[in-house]
Amino acid sequence: MSGLVLKLAPKERVLVNGAVIENGDRRSRLSIVTPDANILRLRDAIHPEEANTPVRRVCYAAQLILSGDADPEEEHLPMLRRIEELSQVFTDPDSRASIAEATDALIGNNHYRCLKALRTLLPREDRLFAVRPS
Repeated sequence: MSGLVLKLAPKERVLVNGAVIENGDRRSRLSIVTPDANILRLRDAIHPEEANTPVRRVCYAAQLILSGDADPEEEHLPMLRRIEELSQVFTDPDSRASIAEATDALIGNNHYRCLKALRTLLPREDRLFAVRPS
């Protein structure tokens, strides 16, 4: 994951390779130069009870890999299957691009990029669930 630049707000927390790091009183920028570092902004983290929709469940699985709580090799095939299931529902071009990016990132073992691509589907999923037939 080299080349990642994190811009942190005051007191913002980030998980780096299992260690929680809290920013100081001022905004700051961190450049991640170590390849394959596992990074997760805690403000973006999905709590287990919030992983209650298909997109949120896949995001949560990617998050568990980034936090070191799940084995990337064990989760690889199940995540690919879940992303494929999402492609059956999200058929618009923008969603397809996000799904393709998430798939490519997962195949390349870039779980941060996979999570980032999947998170773009959350507002669309929320809209789909909001339009439930009565």
